[in-house]
Amino acid sequence: MRRVPATVITGFLGAGKTSLVRHLLVRAQGRRLAVIVNEFGEIGIDRELLLGCGDEACTEDDIVELANGCLCCTVADDFLPTLTRLLERPAPPEHILIETSGLALPKPLVQAFAWPEIRTRTTVDGVLAVIDAAAVAAGRFADDLEAVARARAADPALSHDNPLDEVFTDQLACADLAILNKTDLVASDRLAALRREIGERLRPGVKLVATRDGAVPPAVALGLAASAEDDLAARPSLHDVEMTHDHDDFESFVVSFGAVEDSDAFLTRLRATIRHHRVLRLKGFVDLPGRDRRLVVQAVGDRLQQYFDRPWQMMERRETRLVVIGEKGLARAAIAAGLAG
Repeated sequence: MRRVPATVITGFLGAGKTSLVRHLLVRAQGRRLAVIVNEFGEIGIDRELLLGCGDEACTEDDIVELANGCLCCTVADDFLPTLTRLLERPAPPEHILIETSGLALPKPLVQAFAWPEIRTRTTVDGVLAVIDAAAVAAGRFADDLEAVARARAADPALSHDNPLDEVFTDQLACADLAILNKTDLVASDRLAALRREIGERLRPGVKLVATRDGAVPPAVALGLAASAEDDLAARPSLHDVEMTHDHDDFESFVVSFGAVEDSDAFLTRLRATIRHHRVLRLKGFVDLPGRDRRLVVQAVGDRLQQYFDRPWQMMERRETRLVVIGEKGLARAAIAAGLAG
């Protein structure tokens, strides 16, 4: 039997993973694609965004949400049973897209494809690392981890170890294709330097493509035939020994309220709330009276994207629902009050 190829899409919060998946879905050209999306939050915003893509490829049955924690930590309990159910369908998908949370380490997930129950039926076509060009250009990740390690060894009281640096390094080390997204937000000279810097951190032979809005053609992103599960030794990880990582640096919560009468005033409140609190990522839907479609809002820091996706459904409750993600200790009440006005 032909093994069903699967693509693991990894990347930090707000890098553009969901935009990439939407792009691939609407350009499937009749291919049966299934999506496993790993949420970080209490409601399925990413799944809703994919279902709202307005294309027949975005169906309820083909987009599966796993919200019980990071996939790399819940492989046996959640991921493997879900993948098995997809493969055992009467008409299994021709390709499976796996969108990880922003905190997931890719290598443990790739290792799961070597498990006996799925090894003969599926293979990792490739690992895609989606990179937020503007965030990296702003220096949000430390490049010289060895220097940090030396400083820690010299002074045990010194704490420079940022888990995000480790996650980013592991994502690049495991990638078969690196996607530098949101390039329109970076000046051309800085972008050229950024491409060189990231290129030097990739494994030999791994390509780096630059894009915006996750617009990578399926012919580029899919069909890599990497068989990554058979190539684990060539994908070094900072966590190869312990294979654990700390998710306790982050938290998320949901803010729900009614219709937004003044969209401009709401967006002003949203930006102000993000600036005044440690909000890394905000995403969700807004109910605007008089509009028959949902307004999607997605914010990464001060960068805000908004668009209307699908119409509100007949039996669907119209409300504003936002997921807020940030570092531990968010002032939940103040953030909720700031957003709701």
